[in-house]
Amino acid sequence: MNALLILPLAQAASGETTSGSLLSAQGADLLYLIASIFFILGIKGLTHPRTAVRGNAFGAIGMLIAVAATVAGPALSGHAFDFTMIAAGIAIGAVLGALTALKVEMTGMPQLVAVFNGFGGIASALVAGGAFLLAIGTETSLQGDIATAASGLIGALTFTGSIVAFFKLLDLRSLRKIPGAIPGQKVLNGLLLLGALWFGVQLVQDSSQVSTYYAICAIAAVLGITLTTPIGGADMPVVIALLNSYSGLAAAATGFVIDNNVLIVSGSLVGASGVILTAIMCKAMNRSLTNVIFGSLGPSADGPSADDVYGGKVKGASPDEVAMLFDGAQRVVVVPGYGMAVAQAQHTVRDLANLLEARDIEVEFAIHPVAGRMPGHMNVLLAEADIDYDKLKEMDEINPTFETVDVALVIGANDVVNPVARTDPQSPIAGMPVLDVDKARTVVVVKRSLSPGFAGIPNPLFAMDNTYMMFGDGKKALIELIGVLKEE
Repeated sequence: MNALLILPLAQAASGETTSGSLLSAQGADLLYLIASIFFILGIKGLTHPRTAVRGNAFGAIGMLIAVAATVAGPALSGHAFDFTMIAAGIAIGAVLGALTALKVEMTGMPQLVAVFNGFGGIASALVAGGAFLLAIGTETSLQGDIATAASGLIGALTFTGSIVAFFKLLDLRSLRKIPGAIPGQKVLNGLLLLGALWFGVQLVQDSSQVSTYYAICAIAAVLGITLTTPIGGADMPVVIALLNSYSGLAAAATGFVIDNNVLIVSGSLVGASGVILTAIMCKAMNRSLTNVIFGSLGPSADGPSADDVYGGKVKGASPDEVAMLFDGAQRVVVVPGYGMAVAQAQHTVRDLANLLEARDIEVEFAIHPVAGRMPGHMNVLLAEADIDYDKLKEMDEINPTFETVDVALVIGANDVVNPVARTDPQSPIAGMPVLDVDKARTVVVVKRSLSPGFAGIPNPLFAMDNTYMMFGDGKKALIELIGVLKEE
């Protein structure tokens, strides 16, 4: 989608008059229709791990067709493409994309998605701005003016909001000093939104004033910051899903500005799927979609300190002691989390599961909808390790059965297994559905330390009578555990 946005931007910068095109408008629209079908098939394929690779391929084919049709089709407003700029953009983007794909770990994927959302938003705002500058002095349509204002507002908001989300996901210590919500936060957000809308109305009434579009983008950029900054890290996956939707809406608006059908279709698909995903995640985390949109997620009252929760209550266990817990166990549930992703321990987890199953122990995997800070994060990691997808159980399916679990093995998960979500209405994760691992007969938590999760609060699970902490790097600790089990 971003590739389609770059082409008109290069075209707007060239200022050359077109001398013809390889495709008629009807031919380009036919290819756009074919590309749209591939986009829809791609999204459908991404709904299941078994078809995800094929879905990605369909999406890539659709984008290739769409870009080719855009380049070969009629240019915008009688201005030709600057193919030098297009080639330069493709070269730079290809290098950056390849380096990113090779170097970014799965644990960095949420940050990458946040950045991509931001790039999509700013690309939409720039393209709409370029088309706006080209149209000055000519007669414009009401639809085009409204779409221009919408693209600038949503695109700039998405860009700055995504950048804030990116830095929050990095969890830099220096960012923890930044204040969250300030007094009158909602009022400020409302005033900024009204200000951007007011300038949008001015643009529609008089599209010859360039400064009006700049004002829309500037105010929206500030709004993106003020909307995202108060939201805590535990809720950031929901925000990323919403920003993804915003980037699609901005692209769809830009499609109306430059009269590009496939951009309208692809942007609408991204916008709609993003809203649906956001609604699903809000339900999974017991959050209000309205609060997500207006930047006020979750309670923020101070809770008990780590010393109050853990003091003298945490029981450590060695791999030898944990191995004994599996003697006589009939059912084991593995709960993967962000720590497993950091340690790249998914293959070791598979080896442990195979070893336990060889002992006639039933092994299942409990998957929280937002474990790993991104929807589907754990599913992808476990599928990468060739773990049977049928063994992956959704939270709603496995929660009622935890009382029959002999050993719940939690690997690097924290907030998604924190029982305080059920007991403390003032907690930052209050009401968020969590995996009820504390109800298992025995809980083993593999974790480097007692450091808090993304919500920044201690976890009483670690201090419960039926919980044992096996401290250490997730992969190394599990390798030691496997070694002990093999010696028995």
